[in-house]
Amino acid sequence: MNPPSTAIPLRHGTNPHQRASHAVPVAEDRMPIRVLNGEPSYINLLDALNAWQLVQEAARTLGRPAAASFKHVSPAGAALAGPLDAVTAELHGLTGTATGPLASAYLRARDADPKSSYGDLAAVSHPVDAELAELLGGLVCDGIVAPGYEPGTAARLARKKNGRFLVVEADPDYTPPVWEAREVHGLRLTQERDRTPVTAELLDGPDLPPQALEDVLLGLVTLRYTQSNSVCYVRGGQTLGIGAGQQSRVDCTRLAGAKTDTWWLRRHPAVRALAFRPEVRRQERINWRIRHLEGDLTPDEHTRLAAALTAPAGELTAADRRAWLARLTGVAFVSDGALPFRDNVDHAHRRGVTTIAEPGGSVRSAEVAAACADLGITLTRTSLRLFHH
Repeated sequence: MNPPSTAIPLRHGTNPHQRASHAVPVAEDRMPIRVLNGEPSYINLLDALNAWQLVQEAARTLGRPAAASFKHVSPAGAALAGPLDAVTAELHGLTGTATGPLASAYLRARDADPKSSYGDLAAVSHPVDAELAELLGGLVCDGIVAPGYEPGTAARLARKKNGRFLVVEADPDYTPPVWEAREVHGLRLTQERDRTPVTAELLDGPDLPPQALEDVLLGLVTLRYTQSNSVCYVRGGQTLGIGAGQQSRVDCTRLAGAKTDTWWLRRHPAVRALAFRPEVRRQERINWRIRHLEGDLTPDEHTRLAAALTAPAGELTAADRRAWLARLTGVAFVSDGALPFRDNVDHAHRRGVTTIAEPGGSVRSAEVAAACADLGITLTRTSLRLFHH
């Protein structure tokens, strides 16, 4: 049987050795997306569809443009439009310049985990403007999904990657069917689509300050489209660390916490002071800063880092790290499922967490609440599990 005229041809399946023919709409008269350039793979479409839902819901919920950086069907970072801090601005040569809302949202999203965002699929909640198109032209990014493109921007982006850059246009007015299905090993699994709104009315606990409330809501929306188990740390309208797809929740907490530590340590004066040679590319600088702050360079890495610098790297001692990490505060910690033990709270507290949002309902929820009280953390319960598989 021939595919409908609205079908999207796919380059290959999950892996290149798996054949894939096309993606077809559930309702043949309405497509949720259009491919304007490039030939997507199976995973490209999964990234695009999940990323678009995240940024659309975040912008609708919080009233500001939103962006996400997706890799392997989970966000490496997500953020709302907002001011760029000095580290992010300097990295992209934007010191002393104003940055528009879409560009700022995407740079803030990408800065959560810039090592992982290398070769990402970008998503933004509003039509791509010239500023964002120019910015993407200088980044290693494999594609973008957006609800539209200002004149000339789609053509400009289509020239990336020798014409293979994926440009996807999402229909902002599309409403997916109430029921969704997937096929696994000969079985078709059907369920109602998760349509519960993420709003402040979900939260059961003390009233949160405006910034903490915004961060909690952004975290909940982000985790709705993150492979479970998942948690995230959020501050100032941007994720700092996301832990996705771990079998143990505390492993998610520690993984996301380590990414949060890295985000904050990249702002340490000794890390910012690394003086790279002009020919060292942006991504290499990012990776070297991260390796330097991690403090476990191999002998070969020591040699190569020295060759990349114009002056010796300043030392970042364990005491320096502890003192700097202790300065981070005002972080929200959000979990897609109930926290089963207080160890999650203890690890979160080490990352400057002052607000925790989780569904509750664990047999040890009272212990989790007591831990929050002991550590001066505001706890809010959502009674809403947000697993995503």
